[in-house]
Amino acid sequence: MVSLDNAVIARLVRGGEHFEVLVDPEYALQFREGQRAAMDDVLAIEEVFKDAAKGERASEEGLKKTFGTNDATEVAERIIKEGELHLTAQQRRNIQEHKRKQIVNTIAANAVNPQTGLPHPPQRIEKALEEAKVNVDPFKSVDEQVNIALKAIRPLIPIRFEEITVAVKVPPNYVAKSYGPIQRFGKLMRQEWQHDGSWIGVVRFPAGMQNDFYELINRLSRGEAETKILERGGKT
Repeated sequence: MVSLDNAVIARLVRGGEHFEVLVDPEYALQFREGQRAAMDDVLAIEEVFKDAAKGERASEEGLKKTFGTNDATEVAERIIKEGELHLTAQQRRNIQEHKRKQIVNTIAANAVNPQTGLPHPPQRIEKALEEAKVNVDPFKSVDEQVNIALKAIRPLIPIRFEEITVAVKVPPNYVAKSYGPIQRFGKLMRQEWQHDGSWIGVVRFPAGMQNDFYELINRLSRGEAETKILERGGKT
C-alpha cells in the first residue's frame, strides 16, 4: 500500500457530486490499462472521499445512490477506471520515461530492418523516436502507443514487425539442459528426436529477438548446436 505522501487523487464526477480516492499513480495506471494490480497496492487508504484534500468522506447514501454499493473497494475500482488521475509533473515525467523504455524495448524485440533481416538496436529506435518527436502519453497503454510509434518512425528507418522460424539441432550431451529454455523462448512448432540422441526443435518467435536466441543456444551448447532459419513472416 502506497504512503499518503506519495499518493495522488483519482476523481470521478457523477451527478454533480465529486468522488475521490487516494492511489499509487503507477499501480492505478496499470489497473486502468487492464493489467493485474491488487487493490491493496493501488489504494493508499480504503476510503472514498468527497474532498480528499480536506479529508471529507463521501456519504454511504451518496455512494449507494451513485454506484449501487457502498463498498469502498468496488467504488474505488469504478473511480480509477472511469475518472481522472491527477499526477504531479514529476510523476508524469517518471511514468512517461518508464513507458518510453517499454515502447523502445517492445519494438526492438519484435521488429527488424526488412532490408537486412536484422534487428534494430534499441539506441537506434530511441533516436528515431526523438527525431519523429513522438510524445508518450502516460495514460495510454504501451501496446497502443507501440503502433503509434512504429508508424511515426517508419519514414526515418526501414522497420517492420516480423516473426522468424528457426530450426535448432542440439547434440545429445546438451539436450537435457537446453530443451526447457528453448521451448520457453518462443512457440515450439515441432520437434524430433534423432537416433543418436540429438534433438531438433523448430521454434517461432519475434524476429527482433534472434540475436538473444542465438546467444542462448551457444551458451547452452557451448557453440556446438546448429541453427537454420526456415521462414520469415511480416506482421506489420
